[in-house]
Amino acid sequence: MFSPTEMRTFELFSGPHITVFLVFLVISFFLIYFRGALRPHRSAIKWTLFCLLVICELSGQIWNVATDQWDVSSLPLQMCSFSAFISIYLFFKRSLRAFSLLYFIGFLPPILSMVTPELFYQFPHFSFLRYFLFHSAIPWAVLYFVVYEGYRLPKKSILTGFLMANLIAVPIFLLNIWLGTNFFYLASPTDAETILSFFGSGILYYINLEVAAIFVFLISYLPMWALLQRKRGMSERG
Repeated sequence: MFSPTEMRTFELFSGPHITVFLVFLVISFFLIYFRGALRPHRSAIKWTLFCLLVICELSGQIWNVATDQWDVSSLPLQMCSFSAFISIYLFFKRSLRAFSLLYFIGFLPPILSMVTPELFYQFPHFSFLRYFLFHSAIPWAVLYFVVYEGYRLPKKSILTGFLMANLIAVPIFLLNIWLGTNFFYLASPTDAETILSFFGSGILYYINLEVAAIFVFLISYLPMWALLQRKRGMSERG
């Protein structure tokens, strides 16, 4: 279960892959649909998510060290780690600016990462379990902030979030050149076959990354737009 050489048989859309993704969807539905019954337990949900994010991040680092796999590319500088750190910060301090970035990089991107994961280990390997738990906890945290903390974003946050993501990407890009890493997948697509594998190479890869980012940001905002429209309609009727 913890061996770095065994169980490297992950298959895209296999039974375990589909099952864990369905579990993610069911729990997400549960958090939204039963929000009224769960609201008195908001603190328990909050700290459960906090613990999941911390444990997943730390356990991944510990596993890499314990199995002699750790190198500079193991640093927690991927987009999902950034999302986890922002979530952890928001659990302690309310910040609309921080949430405007988290919403766009921490909601749909981790879900897409679960659809086509950069993963080599099959269930029930530690890496499999950690990967899906970590990438589930991040959008669950976003849902928590929206549903239970009442965060809302104006339409201009699409541009704000896009600009912030690009500002962060610049030093990450330079760091990749310096360290020979691939944080944010700015140097090349993933090793495993994922959505990024179809983005081409060279300048075309970066153009497709930007276009995909804009598309993802726009799609991500649709649920927020629907919430604001619903609130506006209720205010007009009231």
